[in-house]
Amino acid sequence: MFRVVKVRLYPTESQQIRLAQWFGCCRWFWNYSLDLTTKTYQQTGKGLSRVQIQSMLPALKKEYEWLAEPYSQCLQFVALTLSQAFLNFFEKRAKYPNFKSKRSKQSISFPQNVQIIDKGLKLPKLGVVEAKLSKLYPGEVKTVTISKNPSEKYYASILFEIEGEEPSPSTDGKAIGLDLGLTHFCITSDGSQYNNPKHLYKHQRNLARKQKKLSRKNLGSRSRHKAVKLVATIHEKIFNTRRDFLHKLSSKIVNENQVIVVEDLAVLNMVRNHKLAKAISDCSWGTFTTFLKYKCERNGKVFVKVDRFFPSSKTCSNCYHQVTEMPLDVRSWQCPKCGTNHDRDVNAATNIKDEGLRLLALGHSATASGGRVRPSKGFAFVRQHPMNEESHATPSG
Repeated sequence: MFRVVKVRLYPTESQQIRLAQWFGCCRWFWNYSLDLTTKTYQQTGKGLSRVQIQSMLPALKKEYEWLAEPYSQCLQFVALTLSQAFLNFFEKRAKYPNFKSKRSKQSISFPQNVQIIDKGLKLPKLGVVEAKLSKLYPGEVKTVTISKNPSEKYYASILFEIEGEEPSPSTDGKAIGLDLGLTHFCITSDGSQYNNPKHLYKHQRNLARKQKKLSRKNLGSRSRHKAVKLVATIHEKIFNTRRDFLHKLSSKIVNENQVIVVEDLAVLNMVRNHKLAKAISDCSWGTFTTFLKYKCERNGKVFVKVDRFFPSSKTCSNCYHQVTEMPLDVRSWQCPKCGTNHDRDVNAATNIKDEGLRLLALGHSATASGGRVRPSKGFAFVRQHPMNEESHATPSG
């Protein structure tokens, strides 16, 4: 198993200067290799492999002497990362690799020869860098990535390889469905509601004030550099508070349930609505579902995604009657068939849970409500129909 721990670093002034040089070398080699790979592909129809990119280093170090300053394995790792980026692109897991800028986050990776000591991390050609070590895993250190964010804080992401395997997933236990929204960030099928903290909204006025001051500064001036750091600090605070909320809520849900079902939301399509784009982006639903997924895998629990076109809001969770329309401003409604009063979000979360359990059963008669599974005419999904406890009929086609 692999585990990652992120710790804060406190390099000395001389170490900061050397790190800045190493960041620049790795960034230059990334941009050089990316440009050459792109041109080679345009001319020949084939790109450059990792071995081909790494084989260029000896000649480049002779031509550019400053390229020999960083630890050699750091530059080798750039070639590995770039080749992996292209692989992700061709397998449609990511976009085409971008050029790196010195104005954004900087990073450099050490794939070996890193030691953890009492005071911090001992890095090749850099010495001991003071670190705030908290949670560490009893395993072998595989890779350490040093990063510097725009607010000029240094961090180290330490990858550990520990003994053992991930626990096998089990469905024995409580199941829950989650409906994600804007007014309430998360509504569960058992009726629990978690309000949306609106992290960006709380800092919006302060951020606008700092950005306005930044726009008045002259390019390249010392005061502009300070203003950029202030703006970056606010963005970092928003980022940290948001992730803290997502981590705590996802851990709570995973700890209390065995099967967790969410809806597969098309966030990229939803943010095209310019009236809701900022609010949707501030929620970070995608990050939240990612946290739920990996925490379920680590704890032997089951994570299920329901298709985004499943009509969870328009379907009655009692009789499964589906209404034709359900505007966003309708927060509660009464089923015209069975007369059940529904809270829109709780009803949707209940339907999401039932559909997730149906997907797990898939082909079996057991469902979330103890009913039978039967395909419905005219719809791509399968509805659940309650079955009388005294009845032992088999699923009908």
